[in-house]
Amino acid sequence: MRIGYGIDFHQLVEGRDLMIGGVKIPHTKGALGHSDADVLLHAICDALLGAACLGDIGVHFPDTSVEFKNIDSKILLAKTRDLIAAEGYSIVNIDASLCLEKPKIKPHIPAMQETIANILGIGLRDISIKATTNEKMGFVGREEGLVAHAVCLLQAK
Repeated sequence: MRIGYGIDFHQLVEGRDLMIGGVKIPHTKGALGHSDADVLLHAICDALLGAACLGDIGVHFPDTSVEFKNIDSKILLAKTRDLIAAEGYSIVNIDASLCLEKPKIKPHIPAMQETIANILGIGLRDISIKATTNEKMGFVGREEGLVAHAVCLLQAK
């Protein structure tokens, strides 16, 4: 059994779509990044890669590469799944938390769980997604950015 932890941050800006957990969330701002800046999928990728001792998302999908410019993070998650499978691991579960002031995430969690479960080939009950605010404090509280944390458990096949 191997435990992994991932964290990701992105600025919020006007003129970008807000992608979280592979789902487009209606909002006036979106996350800024080299890819589609899906903070949740990036944190999950880092947790999975870390648990398998494969480095982090930047090692495998560098933000300096044209190949990954504006890429859909669901593709990065699928590639991450393949990397950990090649190391002989399968996913037991994922527990993730989002931190942002707006918009409210709860209505979108089932769609996120379904998207992630389909990509990773695991059950809906193996993916926990929670959301909280930063109580108006810091860059998250000022709605300048958002954060995602993820923990995963892998097992040797």
